[in-house]
Amino acid sequence: MKYDIVLCGVGGQGVLSLAAIIAGAAVSEGFNVRQSEVHGMAQRGGAVLAHLRISSDPIHSDLIPGGGARMILSMEPVESLRYTDFLAPGGTIVSSGDPFVNIPDYPDVEEIRAIIAKYPNGTTVPAAELARQAGSPKATNMVLVGAASRYIPLKPESLENAIRERFAAKGDRIVDMNLDAFRRGRSIA
Repeated sequence: MKYDIVLCGVGGQGVLSLAAIIAGAAVSEGFNVRQSEVHGMAQRGGAVLAHLRISSDPIHSDLIPGGGARMILSMEPVESLRYTDFLAPGGTIVSSGDPFVNIPDYPDVEEIRAIIAKYPNGTTVPAAELARQAGSPKATNMVLVGAASRYIPLKPESLENAIRERFAAKGDRIVDMNLDAFRRGRSIA
């Protein structure tokens, strides 16, 4: 099994937490994992990109080749389209449908969503609203892990355990909120 994911978004949205949750779940299932991160101008609202590679065989590079990603998982719709050159034929795009408007000429959001929907497996998720329903807008990234979990070849239980481990130090309320966000995303995908 080999599954490569490009994770992207804007600084502060939790892209690296997304990668850590999925990587932790993959390791717990005995898979090999490699990850590469590009922070860019993250502190100033710039792009954040991570390559996450999961495989039952040894992985020789942290970077996903062009046309090799099975999924683009994005916290921001425009950012998902920035990296489509990485997407394999028939690959999946799971993106928050909620824009992070950090430039004056941000494209029309409905047009961006329509472009994503034209991909055979392209979907946008009302992640911010689902996160608010779960108890915090900060849980948007866990909504997206849930939505992506329908496609990623990992057990939902492994992803939930990785969420528990990631947030355990913050207390049961935070763990439960993030699990609720994950389940809401999983149910909508």
